[in-house]
Amino acid sequence: MCLAVPGKVLDVEDRDGTRMATVDFGGVVKEVCLEYLPDLKPGEYAIVHVGFALQKLDEESAKRTLELFETLGLLQEEFADPWEAAEAELSEWQTQDDVHGEARP
Repeated sequence: MCLAVPGKVLDVEDRDGTRMATVDFGGVVKEVCLEYLPDLKPGEYAIVHVGFALQKLDEESAKRTLELFETLGLLQEEFADPWEAAEAELSEWQTQDDVHGEARP
């Protein structure tokens, strides 16, 4: 799943002509492109999708949405390392095979 997630801009800089920001998504920090929101400043919130800030958002709405996403486990799903998730899933399958006495490939 790929969500649009609200995040708080920590800092802004120009990188090779592209406006970029470090954004905090409830404890997960990522780099985000600000080309669609060139006036966004540190301390402000924006909705981010696939690495692009798309819309400015007020702090209260952003925090409410982050809390809801956290409660539903969507932040972990959105920002989880895909390799780590695949290894955990494989380990779970192997445990189930051991319990059911099935042979592994």
